Amino acid sequence: MFVAFFIAAALLIGFIVMGLWNAILPAVLGVKAITFIQALGILLLSKILFGGFRGGCHGRGGQQWKMKMQEKMGGMTPEEKEKFKAEWKKRCGGRWKMHCEETPAATD
Repeated sequence: MFVAFFIAAALLIGFIVMGLWNAILPAVLGVKAITFIQALGILLLSKILFGGFRGGCHGRGGQQWKMKMQEKMGGMTPEEKEKFKAEWKKRCGGRWKMHCEETPAATD
């Protein structure tokens, strides 16, 4: 049953990608229309490059990550928390330094 659902979903999404591509991009960008097989290839390429198709909303995944980090930080001693924060500051550094300094503090 799961395999049939997966195949049906892949076919439906492939037709949606093909239809949207062929309806929008040739007129806007002047590219050629694509076939169904090419649409499936674009879907596969996007999965490889961007890790898509995870399901659910991205924000909800962020909430799950935040809750998991709060749980993890809650079980740490103050010394372990400081060591964890120092490691992340060391890893991120440079242009991302401000963002990384905010992330561990938000999980306390």
